[in-house]
Amino acid sequence: MKVIWHGHAVIEIVTENKTNILIDPFITDNPATDLKVEECRPNFILVTHAHFDHVGDTVEIAQKTGATVIAITDLAAYFGEKGLKVYGINFGGSLKTDFGSVKLIPAWHTAALPQNGNTPRTLGVAAGFELHIDGKVLYDAGDTALFSDMQLVNGGTGVDLAFLPIGDYFTMGPEDAVRAASFVKAKHVLPIHYNTFPQIKQDAAAYINKLALGVGIKTTVGKSFEI
Repeated sequence: MKVIWHGHAVIEIVTENKTNILIDPFITDNPATDLKVEECRPNFILVTHAHFDHVGDTVEIAQKTGATVIAITDLAAYFGEKGLKVYGINFGGSLKTDFGSVKLIPAWHTAALPQNGNTPRTLGVAAGFELHIDGKVLYDAGDTALFSDMQLVNGGTGVDLAFLPIGDYFTMGPEDAVRAASFVKAKHVLPIHYNTFPQIKQDAAAYINKLALGVGIKTTVGKSFEI
């Protein structure tokens, strides 16, 4: 499969059967992305939690393309109110799809979305995704602190690729993300959620150099790689 990091926490996955999966499509007002909303053609959109920089342009993209949105039940219900096709799952629950399966993993983080400039509406809690696609296991941690139960992802047997936040301030920082890579026994790690805003400025290369040789993936925004 092909994987592309589009800045911040935006991930695009293209499976062997050409299914397009877009995770946390924060595009409009994202200074760190190469994507344009009108160019996105996902079959599925996965949203980790209800913060503006993860919900992003989900509604507009899904309305335009008919993409199915997968999220924790409360957030999925919100998207359903917008007329989107949704699957709402909860922690420990799995969903089988035509590209493989999605399992919802806990994350330690908050989740609320402002409504028309008013008080934010809490829409469930933050989550991560364990994805089984084309014989590989991918783990998107979403926004999270380090927590010991990461060691239970994929039954503790390890993952082929982990997307781990390293920005600090709002999530775990590089030191904890090194431990997270060990906890999930990641064969490869792609750092996410950094350098978009001043508070989360980080040196991704320095983080990768703290991982075991060959584990960290050095990539740039918009550059695809295969696993």
